[in-house]
Amino acid sequence: MSRVEVKEAVKSENQLFTVLVSDQMSEKGLQPVMESDVVEVVRENIHSTATPLAEVDALLIRSATTVTKELIEQMPNLKIIGRAGVGVDNVDLDAATENGVVVVNAPDGNTISTAEHTFAMLASLVRNIPQANQSMKEGKWDRKSYQGTELYGKTLGVIGFGRIGAELAARARAFRMNVIAYDPFLTQSRAEKNRVTPVELDELLASSDFISLHTPLTKETKGMINAERINQMKNGVYILNCARGGIIDEDDLYNAIENGPVQGAAVDVYEDEPADNHPLTKLPQVITTPHIAASTTEAQTNVAEQVAIEVLGYLNGKPAPHALNLPYLDADVFEKLSPITKLTRMLGDMSSQLFREPVKAIKISYAGELSHQDTGLFNRSFLAGFFRHRIDAYVNEVNASHVAKDREINVSETHETESSGYSNFIEIEISGEKRTLKISGTYSNEFGPRVIKINEFALDFQPSHHTLYVQHNDRPGVIGKVGQLLGKHDVNIAAMQVGRSFEGGNAIMLLGTDKECDQEVLKAFAEFEEIVSVSSIEL
Repeated sequence: MSRVEVKEAVKSENQLFTVLVSDQMSEKGLQPVMESDVVEVVRENIHSTATPLAEVDALLIRSATTVTKELIEQMPNLKIIGRAGVGVDNVDLDAATENGVVVVNAPDGNTISTAEHTFAMLASLVRNIPQANQSMKEGKWDRKSYQGTELYGKTLGVIGFGRIGAELAARARAFRMNVIAYDPFLTQSRAEKNRVTPVELDELLASSDFISLHTPLTKETKGMINAERINQMKNGVYILNCARGGIIDEDDLYNAIENGPVQGAAVDVYEDEPADNHPLTKLPQVITTPHIAASTTEAQTNVAEQVAIEVLGYLNGKPAPHALNLPYLDADVFEKLSPITKLTRMLGDMSSQLFREPVKAIKISYAGELSHQDTGLFNRSFLAGFFRHRIDAYVNEVNASHVAKDREINVSETHETESSGYSNFIEIEISGEKRTLKISGTYSNEFGPRVIKINEFALDFQPSHHTLYVQHNDRPGVIGKVGQLLGKHDVNIAAMQVGRSFEGGNAIMLLGTDKECDQEVLKAFAEFEEIVSVSSIEL
């Protein structure tokens, strides 16, 4: 199989594609493939089907079927796997890529269902509807215990303003609520388009009557709603989570409901599932559901229809916009391109963590040998690394450009003649609404990918898995203080580079450490007046 080619998806005249639907799916959603005259649909479990697996061209699944490397290797004719849903944990993506099989999902199919469920939870919570219903079923007529409050005029704080957050905001505005939003990547223009007010997290916590979470679960967001942040909230606040389990520290939420300031909560997702007999379900101020925000007839129809349309299009020779893996590349070309894609992915990963704010434009400049190459793959590799920390979806070189376009980020590239003395040179310029970040890198066979400049600061640093970025004033003794502080917290320094603009001016440090610097370590830097900021970068 040649480099960026995928398995031939065009059959001879009168020869049908075999599409195996292994899981239960919406009949209506499957209509695009069911009605196609180029497809034969087989609706049988993959482990018991009478159809020889070697004849299968496309596989449609939900969550019940696990697609392993062994299964993929039994289907030499398989061209595409369609996952009717968002998650692809049940598909071996590496094995699919190795075998030239494209994997697609349906990232937008449950947006409306999840937003509606969240708003239903909000309305039920504020009017005590589940509690009053249960009281009636017990034969009681208790009007006094279930007095509620109005949504009108109240402030809804939305943490994480993706598609679902935007849909929730639209419903809240219909109830004439004030909507504020915190999202490090929410641009002013998008906020205005959705008629919400962008604010910092501290302001949202202090100002909101209701707080709804719609952020991905990442290193930064795990446990972000904890006792410390709950104590910043208004007395009588309500909290909703229909996004991801683990964003809320559930023990801290339980204590805050019992002892204040939280008036009540609505929870659909949990850190450990199934969450039967969860302590939160015992509290009368909490309403809970068993992770069903996306469980509607329409959502199941939508996700089935999305993957059916995309699979059918791909079999007919069209591109797959929601592809999650890179088409198979032959070994020679991969070996040639791999070092630079590692560099660009690293630069994307690193710059995303250094630029934690809305992005309007990304400019990628190539010089040296790279200026004479097709750099499309390198651009996508950078974007894949850049978006990895920003969205709650699997992003790689195939779908990264689509993600950038969807978020209205202008991506451009230039090719320069001046390479600053390097055989290959890449400079990234990321523009936001308030500032710009520039980061430059190169690759050498001896040292691998290296960062050689951040903004005006020249250096030569080979990033490690755990990297610490320190902005400071160029004063005698600062390096020693940093070393002593890290040593005090049992953090060993593996490598260090310092860059400065001029003697006694602004400076930066990049340190490779043997383990991640946690929040306790980062907060300890505040004791040094020479330190401007500290960021932990995980690559």
